Amino acid sequence: MKFRKKPVVIEAWQWMGETLSDAHKFVEENSLPLTPCIGRHEGMTGFIIPTLEGSHVATKSDWIIKGVAGEFYPCKNDIFLKTYEAAE
Repeated sequence: MKFRKKPVVIEAWQWMGETLSDAHKFVEENSLPLTPCIGRHEGMTGFIIPTLEGSHVATKSDWIIKGVAGEFYPCKNDIFLKTYEAAE
């Protein structure tokens, strides 16, 4: 069987990775903990996002998505661009 994803509007923010203070502002506004993760994943700097499936690392250019149940999770830029388009 094949399925199509239902059209839903999500909120998302792209972390460009310039500073952790940008990430801090986002997580503070959304009541998330800010846990830096430096050099743990192939030398990349990022921060840990607690998700429904466990902790995931957001790295430079990842999108942080607020899902339909209010949960947050990171998404790689290439996957985000294939999956989402701007909504009005």
